[in-house]
Amino acid sequence: MSGDNGEDEIDGPGMNVRVKEFLFRSRTAPTRATTQATHVRDRKFNGSTKAMAAAYGVTPRTVSRWIDGSRKPVKYADRLQRDATEVQTTPRGRERRAREMEARGDRSGIGARVGRAHTFQVRGSDAVRARDIYLDLTGAQVAALARATEESEVQGIIKQALADNFNGGSVYGGFSADDFEFDIDDVDYSGS
Repeated sequence: MSGDNGEDEIDGPGMNVRVKEFLFRSRTAPTRATTQATHVRDRKFNGSTKAMAAAYGVTPRTVSRWIDGSRKPVKYADRLQRDATEVQTTPRGRERRAREMEARGDRSGIGARVGRAHTFQVRGSDAVRARDIYLDLTGAQVAALARATEESEVQGIIKQALADNFNGGSVYGGFSADDFEFDIDDVDYSGS
């Protein structure tokens, strides 16, 4: 009962969940699966158990069992966590946070660490040294992260930040976001 929308490809909670948990610290997803299932059903599917079951490819009774706690959504735990994190913030709240970050300008106070050990490639060749790359994200980049709803959007923003970082010197330049590949699970955020 796998979905056709690529949900099975993401292993673990995902980068977008980590971004949202960092940017919206007071709005983290609940840890209990029963509460996650209830929040997702009520907020994403307007209380419709049938609609949630169709989206997850299970029966409505299975969703009801997740909610009452008689069954654990073992196969769907990661997707449920991603959806629960998504529904913790409203589009209006994400937009408000994005405007706050844009107002900070070039120095947002938010940084990202991209792990480079054997996972980082520039223009098809492996990075020479195994060092982490620390990025100072601009207000516009952090705002884009706040507005992002898909893993691919978050990855594109980080790739562009890497390109901007490497294009900063007088000797090097001409990098684009497409020149960079990295392990999406090896990115951490810091700042306030």
